Amino acid sequence: MHFPVKKFLSYYKPYFRMFMVVLACALITSSLTLAFPLLVRYVTKDVLEGGVSTAIVDVLWIGGLMIVLVIVQNILNYVVDYKGHEIGARMESDMRSELFSHLQKLSFSFYDKQKTGRLMTRVTNDLLLISELYHHGPEDYVKYLVRFLGAFVILLFINAPLTIIVFCFFPVLGFFSLYFNKRLNKALTDNKERIGDINAQVEDTLSGIRVVQSFGNEALEINKFNRENHRFLESRKGTYKAEAYFYNWTEAFIQMITITVVIAGTIQIVNASLDLPDLITFLLYIGFMVEPIQRLTHMSTQFQEGITGFQRFIEIMNTEPDIRNAPDSKAIPLVEGRIEFRNVSFHYDSFTQPVFEHLSLDIHPGEYVAIVGPSGVGKTTLSSLIPRFYDAAAGGIFVDGANVKDLDLKLLRNNIGIVHQDVYLFSGTVMENIRYGHPGGTDEEVMTAAKRANAHEFITRLPHGYHSEIGQRGVRLSGGQKQRLSIARVFLKNPPILILDEATSALDNESESIVKESLECLAKGRTTLVIAHRLSTIRNAGRIIVLSGGRIVEEGTHEALLERDGPYSQLYSRQFEVLR
Repeated sequence: MHFPVKKFLSYYKPYFRMFMVVLACALITSSLTLAFPLLVRYVTKDVLEGGVSTAIVDVLWIGGLMIVLVIVQNILNYVVDYKGHEIGARMESDMRSELFSHLQKLSFSFYDKQKTGRLMTRVTNDLLLISELYHHGPEDYVKYLVRFLGAFVILLFINAPLTIIVFCFFPVLGFFSLYFNKRLNKALTDNKERIGDINAQVEDTLSGIRVVQSFGNEALEINKFNRENHRFLESRKGTYKAEAYFYNWTEAFIQMITITVVIAGTIQIVNASLDLPDLITFLLYIGFMVEPIQRLTHMSTQFQEGITGFQRFIEIMNTEPDIRNAPDSKAIPLVEGRIEFRNVSFHYDSFTQPVFEHLSLDIHPGEYVAIVGPSGVGKTTLSSLIPRFYDAAAGGIFVDGANVKDLDLKLLRNNIGIVHQDVYLFSGTVMENIRYGHPGGTDEEVMTAAKRANAHEFITRLPHGYHSEIGQRGVRLSGGQKQRLSIARVFLKNPPILILDEATSALDNESESIVKESLECLAKGRTTLVIAHRLSTIRNAGRIIVLSGGRIVEEGTHEALLERDGPYSQLYSRQFEVLR
């Protein structure tokens, strides 16, 4: 993947001044570090060769200077460490907000193909690694580059031949580092994929823990997790193997450099071309040249982890939503609720069979229409085209005569209320979950919506009433109670178009009776499209549409369709036999 350098650097922009202060502090501290071996050289070569009386004064003076340098260094290092990490954390927070906002815009088709755990890894772990690169990357490279170049220049002045001999080792180390950086990049990318799979498995199992335990399949889930965990272990082993090769070969080169300096320096001392203080100084500065190489393994791992994390971040950010507003999108001032399907064809992707082909349907404002048909015929898909959760492959869906593709997406969806079979409630209170239908609704409006949904009575019996915590996905409520909260949401939203997607099919008879009463109240005065599983619940529908084979095969009232003895009658008879 091409690495977008400009985009990577753009996240520094809001914090550029603070970042430059941090880099300046890192530059100064590294430069001050280079002064210590020179002061040691001055003491061993010049001060100790003078008189004893002056030597003590000079040593004390130089010691005081060293203490001052240490104090200044530590103050500047504090700025680098604290403010540098703060910049990294701020940039991480900015990127996480940007990524989460982008994820909110992506279409259903994106989430149809993604695992939640993998996306969680990109939002959390990947961005944490990127923040470390943003902070430590420039700081470490500036710090060690200054030390390396400074030490190299100083060593050239001390003894050029010995410096050149030492420098010959570094091109080999550079080539060696590039080779292993590629291996590390591949290994770290694989690690991120594997940890994403682990997160996906954990999220999937824990979300369905009640199903797992009810079937006694704990061992099955443990085996599935252990399989993903083993794959992650294997990928980590590959990373550690590459790191071990890199680290140990680097250490071997460093030891060879030290041995070379000692041997070559000793020969020069014997030949009187180098004195002992210079050799000591040389060995001290060699440490400054070698330190970046010793840190190279960690820096390379950090660099590669940050780069692969950023590439995965950009991969998501570059994913365009399939469903988005047209440049000239418009709003309907007052939606009446007429819905038209004109010659609509749809398939989920080019590899699957069409769900619909050339389907046409006209629903009048305020009409109560039920959609029925065999399982998998596309009833829910049909309703999903109205709020543009998916776009038709051909033909068009129109609301009050306007193509939904030409309407502002937010305003379109604000005019449509949906009650699903599988109710999703968020962690929080009853009040917060009902208010989700209209975040600006008052407490009184929330309570009114709950009363109209037949939910007020059970809510007031909860320990803290409307302020009771309901647990993740509403686990502390029954199926009927959760469904009534979802209906209250839609009452609060008060949309002119209503879609009921098998809203009572998973309920017991008593709960169904209460919810059905709430739904009938909700449907009054609205264009209502009901996706029906239990045909007994739609007897009073103004019109029943029967789908089969991607087209409408029948439509009419319950009584009229039974008299025809066609597909609807057969569906009704089969369901009645099953119930009997």
